[in-house]
Amino acid sequence: MCDYSLHAISSRPAKAGDKLVTSSFMGTTTHGFSAVGEPGVAVCLLPGTELAFEKDVECRVSLLSFFKKKLRSGRLARFRQINRDKMSSHHDAVEFPNGKIVLLTDLREGQKAVVLQLPATAKRLDRLTEVAQDGPMIDLVRTGRGGADRSEWSLLR
Repeated sequence: MCDYSLHAISSRPAKAGDKLVTSSFMGTTTHGFSAVGEPGVAVCLLPGTELAFEKDVECRVSLLSFFKKKLRSGRLARFRQINRDKMSSHHDAVEFPNGKIVLLTDLREGQKAVVLQLPATAKRLDRLTEVAQDGPMIDLVRTGRGGADRSEWSLLR
């Protein structure tokens, strides 16, 4: 997703393998991800998207961005949204394996990351769209595998 303050900015969904960079966007005070080589386009991530940063992640300590703080959280992170109940608050964040959560807008500009993996639901939706475009009609059938909370669906042609 893209944070509420980026809705007036050009954007596109993330794809596995995308090379991203933390960026500021003209006309906003928000920071987020853009693709390397596409500085004015926000790349929107789905919750659960896994990222690998090129180097240890650094945060801006103040709004003036004069100071930076290196996190001791590793280079792998998972995108998530927080503070969803607060409409005028930033929601986009990354969570590190040690549980540390950092808002994207607090990340220092210019840090590079790669999209390792999209959440499973996004992959399934992409595949369903692809199959639906290829064939005249599809039917979905619940297979019953995966337990009560994790039913799987199969495509029938």
